[in-house]
Amino acid sequence: MTNNSQVPNPAHIQADSMLARRFGKETVNYFSSSPLNRLSFLRSDHPFLSAAIKHPSTQFVILKDLAPLTKSPAALHYAKYDDIRKLVPNTIYDKSEEDIIKEYDSRKTEPTLIFLGLDETRKQDGLAWKIYSGAPYFALDISEIGSEEQRANAKDLASGFEAQGLSFLQGRVTMTLSANEAAIYAQARALTDWNTRNTFCGTCGHRTIAVNSGTKRACPPTDAARLAEGKPAEKPACSTRTTLSNLSFPRTDPTIIVAVISADAKRVLLGRSKRFPPNWYSTLAGFIEPAESVEDAVRREVWEEAGVTLSRVIIHSTQPWPYPANLMIGAIAQVSDPALEEISLNHDPELEDAKWFEIEEVREALRVGAGNLGEKPGPGYKEGGLRLPPPTAIANQLIQAAIDIDFLASDKNSKM
Repeated sequence: MTNNSQVPNPAHIQADSMLARRFGKETVNYFSSSPLNRLSFLRSDHPFLSAAIKHPSTQFVILKDLAPLTKSPAALHYAKYDDIRKLVPNTIYDKSEEDIIKEYDSRKTEPTLIFLGLDETRKQDGLAWKIYSGAPYFALDISEIGSEEQRANAKDLASGFEAQGLSFLQGRVTMTLSANEAAIYAQARALTDWNTRNTFCGTCGHRTIAVNSGTKRACPPTDAARLAEGKPAEKPACSTRTTLSNLSFPRTDPTIIVAVISADAKRVLLGRSKRFPPNWYSTLAGFIEPAESVEDAVRREVWEEAGVTLSRVIIHSTQPWPYPANLMIGAIAQVSDPALEEISLNHDPELEDAKWFEIEEVREALRVGAGNLGEKPGPGYKEGGLRLPPPTAIANQLIQAAIDIDFLASDKNSKM
């Protein structure tokens, strides 16, 4: 079973405030609330980055084909610079971004290296830079890509790590890490995946290069490799390079996910995908379309998938979902009239089934039947009973909130 301690519990949700008293404590979901200060404005400060990669306190999150290097399924392994220097020269940040773009040569490649932030709890042994101090964190992709030399060095690194008894955690979704490490991994994975998918310019088709420590990509105007082919170094015109930014940026795709309650607030609407194991149900979800509000997307998706017409929609909490780059916007919604609760799967055939479940059955499933796909239920589960996602999933948090009587009661300043 997934341990509830995996659900983040940052200090700010314990703080008293007018909003907290009015709306209750903030819900913080798995993969969010990173312990690192991202310090995004230092990503282009190459003297800082150069000092950071070599500092003794620096931690490197290693990924290979997006799988994280781990000591166990519950713990990341953090490499030191000496472990990865074969792949990452200590001169990698010696030149400015402007000079790197000017001197671009597509025959030479470098691994994706991403500055994640500083762990400011480690001020004593961490890197001190201006008014900031802490242990720097980077993500490094050691997939076998790039030049022949890069591929060979990456392969050697991976073999060396595995020889130490470490392993790259395989699986469609990783949800076994602690809350803090899950947030660090989510940032590392999402940005590594984006860099991998955007190695070519969407306008001209030529290769792009990572800048801003892996959080932007540029389309260089020249390529020294062209000179070796007897061509001018200048590449053909590209509209990407006519703008001031000359950059592409990481994308985040917003999706809605919603726990729906009946008009009398005594039942919850849940659906099941064809890929779910028997008895396993979850909340409904879908992508937000252009020129659509979050609330409208919730109403549309629930009607399309289950035929149910919603009235009030409230935003409950959000969850970054790095598979590959979604932001799940969690909502709770209600039907205003029992006549609008009839389920129909005849619109969008995405769901195999959708049902209204009584609150008590849902409450029992949260207690004994919640877990990851493929995971055995907890003690007390009766065969054939309802199964639900684990507490690390925003779906679980939404369901818990939806059946919380205090949350729904009008004398408790209901948000419905």
